[in-house]
Amino acid sequence: MTDSRTEKTSVAKQLGPGLITGAADDDPSGIATYSQAGAQFGYGLMWTMLLCYPLMSAVQLVSAHIGRVTGQGLAHNMRQIMPSWLLTALVAILFIANTINIGADIAAMGDAAQMVVGGGGHVFTIFFALFSLILQVFVSYHRYARVLKWLTLSLLAYAAVVLVVKVDWAAAGVGLVVPHIAGASAVATIVALFGTTISPYLFFWQTAQEVEEIEDNDEAEPLNDAPEQAPVEMKRMRIDTFVGMAFSNIIALAIMIAAAATLHQQGVTEIDTAADAAKALQPVAGNFAFALFAIGIIGTGLLAVPVLAGSAAYAVSNARGWTCGLENRLRDAPGFYGVIALATLLGIALDWSGIPPIQALFWSAVVNGFAAVPIMAAMMIIATRKAIMGEFQVKGALLLFGWAATLVMGAAAVAMLVWQ
Repeated sequence: MTDSRTEKTSVAKQLGPGLITGAADDDPSGIATYSQAGAQFGYGLMWTMLLCYPLMSAVQLVSAHIGRVTGQGLAHNMRQIMPSWLLTALVAILFIANTINIGADIAAMGDAAQMVVGGGGHVFTIFFALFSLILQVFVSYHRYARVLKWLTLSLLAYAAVVLVVKVDWAAAGVGLVVPHIAGASAVATIVALFGTTISPYLFFWQTAQEVEEIEDNDEAEPLNDAPEQAPVEMKRMRIDTFVGMAFSNIIALAIMIAAAATLHQQGVTEIDTAADAAKALQPVAGNFAFALFAIGIIGTGLLAVPVLAGSAAYAVSNARGWTCGLENRLRDAPGFYGVIALATLLGIALDWSGIPPIQALFWSAVVNGFAAVPIMAAMMIIATRKAIMGEFQVKGALLLFGWAATLVMGAAAVAMLVWQ
């Protein structure tokens, strides 16, 4: 008889890149978007998360396959199928969008800390940014990955918020399974929800983390070189990705439910930042719900900021042919760590620039939405190219859902353009 503790341990060990990627998707800027959806439309847009789940899972699983099969990052593989000028442009867009997101996230973390413990928001912002930067530069990958795994638990704060507010579960059930679009403003919010849930930086991060997993394990090799490892690794990636994306979408739903049950019910329909959502929650749902929401912002920010900076560094380094990876020392990968430092420091500068965070995030969502489409199309081409993927070309349902996700994001980008 198998020991249940052994089974739990084996399942836990299979959770890594996918879990961290999914949790990082619920960053402070994403929290603001989900809160706005719940505050403005109540339970009415919850169905978008049910639709997002298979599409998000497919595109992230394709990302994982590319990294594990080839042993190379996404941008490195993209170099084989597109002109260098186009790859450079897409990577530059990713860097700009990620930097804006970093600035907005660390500002939200600073505001949340200020609300909970007092003091200056800018001081907390600088502290969180530098703390994240030091971890990435000076902590080895296998230790750093464990830190990020533990940080995913901070998202449970939002599940706890749902437990302490009064929810109309019948209305929530209808909102989850019955699509409803209440006017043009709902279309814009749906586009924002898709944009914040299926984001380019997550593709680059999960591919890169699969490569890191290979380099961190002496027995692991790219599946093209060690096809006998495929059955175990393919199963691991499926479990990791499906669980990670489910966790991401469940937490997103929890945030929407909390905002719908409290802010929407009280007529509070405008939320600009995650910190605004926490602040608005306090008089409606009480200090405990407010504290949980604010603490969640800090925890998710500590998880998301390194993912944002790291994914930009992987993309730039792969595109330029530089040595990259969190397992490398600073002197061995100066360009890689230089990009991480630059993105983080520019994020701090944005906090002092006076640019409204919501305006910066809007333009970040716009450029991300348009960049996602060619990147996703390139990923699907890579995943079906025998010269790159060998016998592990993506086929069947994964191929279908991967292209479906690409088409949905293309439609979202067109809808955003028409809306503007």
